[in-house]
Amino acid sequence: MERITIDPAICNGKPTIRGMRIAVKTILEYIAAGETYDNILAAYPVLEKEDITACLEFASRLADHSFSSHPLKAS
Repeated sequence: MERITIDPAICNGKPTIRGMRIAVKTILEYIAAGETYDNILAAYPVLEKEDITACLEFASRLADHSFSSHPLKAS
């Protein structure tokens, strides 16, 4: 997963795309809101379709980990 990088000097160490200041979370939020790949790519011309797919793969791998149970409030 070379497209997703974590660098303490970039975005406070949050996962970003290829070391750019575009957080994985931002792209996942666009997808969760129903945005299409085409709309995301138009908003971020430096991205490639594979970057968006890498964000989804990253989230999928995180979801495979064990977590403690804490209720979350819907926003």
